[in-house]
Amino acid sequence: MRKLIGCALIGLAVNTSAQQAPPDTAKPVYGWKNNLVTGLNLTQVSFKDWQQGGEDALAWTLWMEGKSADDLAKTNWTTTYKFAFGQTKLGKQDIRKTDDKIDLESVLSYKLGVKINPYVAATLKTQFARGFLYNSDGTKTAVSKFFDPAYLTQSAGLAYQLAPQVLTRFGFALREVITSDFTGYADDPKTLSIEKTKTEGGLESVTTVDWKLAENLLFKSKLELFAAINDLDVVIVRSDNTLSAKVSKYVTVNLNVQLINERPVTPRTQVKETIAIGLSYTLL
Repeated sequence: MRKLIGCALIGLAVNTSAQQAPPDTAKPVYGWKNNLVTGLNLTQVSFKDWQQGGEDALAWTLWMEGKSADDLAKTNWTTTYKFAFGQTKLGKQDIRKTDDKIDLESVLSYKLGVKINPYVAATLKTQFARGFLYNSDGTKTAVSKFFDPAYLTQSAGLAYQLAPQVLTRFGFALREVITSDFTGYADDPKTLSIEKTKTEGGLESVTTVDWKLAENLLFKSKLELFAAINDLDVVIVRSDNTLSAKVSKYVTVNLNVQLINERPVTPRTQVKETIAIGLSYTLL
């Protein structure tokens, strides 16, 4: 009887150990993975017989962000896309644009089995609608429109995975600025002719952060640096940082800060800060 009980206990222990032991091999899942999220931010203020002053206001922004990745044993091809468009109406003023973005990036990397991998990449940045600068006397001046300017960049180099949430890449790049009517973005003031396009070869560094700080808190950041070979002292800086807090299944609070330092366009650093509460929906 004691032998029977002992064999039963040993068998139970072996069976429990076998159930708890992790599988020896876990096959990686290859193929396409797609993610697409869209949202609407809306703000409205209305006054009637309000003695403390103020003006009616209505602001809205429609946005969409997504990523498509084809992850294979030796290669990874990832394409990200960001779109946004927003307007505001304040009092008796005309409707003004508050957000306008088309940002596409595609990166193909080859896996060497280490943290450093070669890559080729291409990006496109432009906008949907005409943009204006508003003067103090109420007049406005057009300064941009669709594909004017458009920024195209092709690059190749090495990418390094600093951490699971942080990826940085460095390489040689060809940067093109395309204009039609608003040539100030591409024109070289040192020449007598007016150039509508500008092409520069140089060095590029791009660092992306995708960090899940908590179950409902996500931080995304992208820092882009470019320096032309013929003028390495002048570095074009673009930074886009977003902190998103998911309040419920469909309600999200976003804090976004964008910085642009491009001396050929303006000597000052351009800063854009947005705090928005809106609806978001995951399509894919």
